[in-house]
Amino acid sequence: MRDRIRARGVDVVLVDAGILGEPLTEPDFTRQEVAAAAGADVQALADAGDRSAAIEVMARGAAEIVLRLHAEGRLDAIGALGGTGGTALATHAMRRLPIGVPKLMLSTVASGDTSPYVGSVDVTMTYSVVDIAGINRISVRILANAAGTLVGMATEPVPELDEERPLIVASMWGVTTPCVTTAREHLEELGYDVLVFHQTGTGGHSMEELMKTGLVEGVLDVTTTELVGELAGGVWPAGLERLEVAGRLGIPQVVSLGALDLIALGPPDALPERFRSRWIYRHDDHVAAARTTSEECASLAKVIARKLNAATGPVALFVPLRGFSPLSVPGAEFHDAAADAALVEGLRELIDPERVEIHEVECDINDPELAVAMAERLHALVAG
Repeated sequence: MRDRIRARGVDVVLVDAGILGEPLTEPDFTRQEVAAAAGADVQALADAGDRSAAIEVMARGAAEIVLRLHAEGRLDAIGALGGTGGTALATHAMRRLPIGVPKLMLSTVASGDTSPYVGSVDVTMTYSVVDIAGINRISVRILANAAGTLVGMATEPVPELDEERPLIVASMWGVTTPCVTTAREHLEELGYDVLVFHQTGTGGHSMEELMKTGLVEGVLDVTTTELVGELAGGVWPAGLERLEVAGRLGIPQVVSLGALDLIALGPPDALPERFRSRWIYRHDDHVAAARTTSEECASLAKVIARKLNAATGPVALFVPLRGFSPLSVPGAEFHDAAADAALVEGLRELIDPERVEIHEVECDINDPELAVAMAERLHALVAG
């Protein structure tokens, strides 16, 4: 891979993060240097015979090396190849780099659940098809493709944008796309740069990680559906911090109840037993959704109220009274007036009006009137 990249006129810094055997080629950073960057001795790691501990230490050392290279302006992209251990090690280092730095992991585990390796940053994973064990008619093409990808990502110029516009982050799912699109366009007309995050477990986490950088001026959290996954055992849970970071940091936020009527599940033909008696919406062959019950909605009200009441900055909660998604508007197959009422009434009872504004609107989540009202209110909170 190094030779293929160099042949395209791009320089390569090779980091050896192994601990066993002799290197097959001379690296630019030796395994001894990598271990030392983590405060360890590579021979001691090898003698201990603890693979897991060695991966953890060398991952930390590799991260220190690549962070140093990036700070020195010597890193325009990062690539690695490996199996389970190599993937865990290399992606740890990749996740320490800023979003936007190209990251490519050629891996034997890229066709499975990649969330532990990608995390909430922009790691690109490519399935190696065959194991990383020599050069053959398959691996030679896969490796060449990976080399070409790294060259392209490292040399592609980044288009210049107006980075002076205040930054807003927004949460969206398929069923709330019309609302978020309208609100985003309105905010852009008002002079904001709006980043939209897809709420699939990692989307909300990525959105809130960006808030911690200090770059975000306001939050349009239309789609809080990941809270359902955390509460009811869906496939895209929110994580413990969801809906707390903006409040803790004092960032102005406008929040709504988008897709709280749905629990995202796995393949329709392999649903957990506890959901099989409910109404099920088949999104595709990989994802189905179940309707939330009155009990779950009442519990959601407690979670949302607790998180928003603790906010240190301004918060406005918009409650669409005629449906939290197109699937639950009056007449739709997921319409459940009692479940919706459990959520709305719970919020009325538990939200602290001294801390949180509540705006109840006689429309569904995708009504343009609601979208514009949320955008305008966020603009006012940010400006204030």
